[in-house]
Amino acid sequence: MPSNENTKSQIKSRQRVADHGEVFTNPREVNAMLDLVRDESFRLDSRFLEPACGDGNFLIEILRRKLSLLKDIKSQTEWEFQSLIAVGSCYGIDILSDNVEACRSRLEALVLSCCNNHSIISSDTDYNRSLHYMLQKNIVCGDALTYRTAEGKPISFCEWTPIAGSMQFSRRDFLFDFLATKSHQYSLFDEQGEVQSFDDPVRTYTPLHYTQLYKYDE
Repeated sequence: MPSNENTKSQIKSRQRVADHGEVFTNPREVNAMLDLVRDESFRLDSRFLEPACGDGNFLIEILRRKLSLLKDIKSQTEWEFQSLIAVGSCYGIDILSDNVEACRSRLEALVLSCCNNHSIISSDTDYNRSLHYMLQKNIVCGDALTYRTAEGKPISFCEWTPIAGSMQFSRRDFLFDFLATKSHQYSLFDEQGEVQSFDDPVRTYTPLHYTQLYKYDE
């Protein structure tokens, strides 16, 4: 873990604390909390949502744990595909746009750093574009209490489902208020720890190869 991740201040300014109650969690406390759900935090496809993600202290450690599972993969394409499974399972919301941008950047930098560390340097810009696109969709600027984006639109999230043997992902979009309201509360995991599928997507898409995900908006 880079030293700046450990020594980072828990506040950016007193004004931000006063205006937004913004206090960042120390990495030591983050990892202690994640150890309470250790098995899930080290499972590649287990979904995590941080509704007040700040600049990503929880999500960066979750993704770091997931990516550690890929250390023995030798194939570049397999590593890229598996890394997007990990990224696609991490979701965040924050009310401040600078935090959202910082969170996306930190997660993207971590993935690309892991590529470099394992000599799986992606020369395929389509992978980088898909990684960037997925983070744009998964880390949202908005208010988790009102279920609205900064522009006042309903927050929605993508369910990214890898299709075994195809290097493709299927995508379904769901409204956050549907997932969070009391009338629809449930765990993302069943009693056996299996990821559950969601009902009632607002939109379903044709599956795409993992390097082509950014083309969903074209």
